Amino acid sequence: MGRNGGIGVLRIRSAHPAVPAHPACPARSMLHRFSQFLAGCTVLLILAGSLVTSHDAGLSVPDWPTSYGWNMFTFPPSMWVANILYEHGHRLIASSVGFLTIVLATWLWTSEPRAWLRWLGVAALGAVIAQGVLGGLTVLFFLPPAVSTAHAGLAEIFFCLTVAIALFTSPAWIQEDNTDPDRRAADGTLRRLATTTTVLVYGQILIGAAMRHTGAGLAIPDFPLMFGGIVPDHWTPAIAVHFAHRLGAVIVSAFVVTTVSLVWARRPQRRDLTRPALILVALVAIQVTLGALTVVSRRDPWINSFHVVCGALVLATSLVITLRTWRVKFAAASVRLKPDTTEDYVGGLPIGSNQSVGSVRLQPDQIAGSVQLQPDHRGQA
Repeated sequence: MGRNGGIGVLRIRSAHPAVPAHPACPARSMLHRFSQFLAGCTVLLILAGSLVTSHDAGLSVPDWPTSYGWNMFTFPPSMWVANILYEHGHRLIASSVGFLTIVLATWLWTSEPRAWLRWLGVAALGAVIAQGVLGGLTVLFFLPPAVSTAHAGLAEIFFCLTVAIALFTSPAWIQEDNTDPDRRAADGTLRRLATTTTVLVYGQILIGAAMRHTGAGLAIPDFPLMFGGIVPDHWTPAIAVHFAHRLGAVIVSAFVVTTVSLVWARRPQRRDLTRPALILVALVAIQVTLGALTVVSRRDPWINSFHVVCGALVLATSLVITLRTWRVKFAAASVRLKPDTTEDYVGGLPIGSNQSVGSVRLQPDQIAGSVQLQPDHRGQA
């Protein structure tokens, strides 16, 4: 009821305003597939980089950005021999991934309606440029451990960005019905646990990178014991790094099992969570096995490299679970109540702007996860 006794009118424009209005179309499908392709190429790049380190081939091509004075792209294949193949191949794959990232960032910027996702594409482009610079510095400064470790860590961040973009452009993410009570149900414990697990996995990868680039991979030469005991009987910096990596594996495994158990206990009907949860457990089991084989095989280059790749897949899978637990917070549109100035009729009489009858209209709100009420100053219903 208005101040002057008028009747309030509530007009609802949309039955489900919280569902993002991103209609499926071939262009969007192509963008999603291209982002998936880039993520897959990044896995190949991580494998190529790990093979360089595993074969101690980082300085087999001693100059940068040229290759023995040649332009990188005109370097004769006849010279791709021994460790040069690993280092030069790594550079070519990295350049290809960089070019694909430029295409993706441009595509997102020109066609993606979600501003935050456009900027995520820009972040991916910035990351791959910085990654290329760090790769060059590792050669020019003769593989300093700090720079090499940063190079490895940034590679994982870039991979996570490509995986996130692929997820955000997927039809399942865009068309997901956020009005489903089960999906909108708050589960802060699961979100926090999944987020913590992802952070711990990344930390474990950084420790592993430091171990690889400081030559500590065999600082503790036996497995599962350490110098015949549960803990080392003597310590050096290399042993400390190696021990931290083994201890981190135990901690990460415990958090992964806890996260997966919570997913199945609280959201067993959500296949978008249970499927990656099962994959995550399998990947962790494979990763632990590869880690053990790396020590037992005395750092076999291929086993060591697949250990690195599997670690990246563990991180990406954990990230997907984490982002999906936060899905409701990413709602592209929510509800905002705004004054409606259109003319209505009540009891056969027109209601003009000088009347006290208020009406409200549901409209999309670009502020994800919020519902705001703006008062009608003509009179409150």
